[in-house]
Amino acid sequence: MAPASLSMITGIMAAFADFTGRSGERSPRRYLGTDAFAFCNYLELYRQTTNRAYLNLAQNLVAQIHQVLGRHRADDDRRGWISGLAEEEGRKHPIAGGAQDRQGDA
Repeated sequence: MAPASLSMITGIMAAFADFTGRSGERSPRRYLGTDAFAFCNYLELYRQTTNRAYLNLAQNLVAQIHQVLGRHRADDDRRGWISGLAEEEGRKHPIAGGAQDRQGDA
């Protein structure tokens, strides 16, 4: 990859991280589709550069996705983990059961 292209991509991904609350002062805003794309981008940046910071960003993004999307939203009457597990167990397995098991809960 050309250095100019790599520089542009790293800039875009840094802006994405800031805009979605992955870094900076914003509250986390997670959207599974864009997060999946970002995850792939971070892994490719790591592959291209061997800079472990990109691998860490990918891993931390997954952890934040689990923390945010694995819980019921604040405006939902339900509380806790979407898995229905108790707090400690839910933290260990935030998406237990998977999306296919949650279809009837929408």
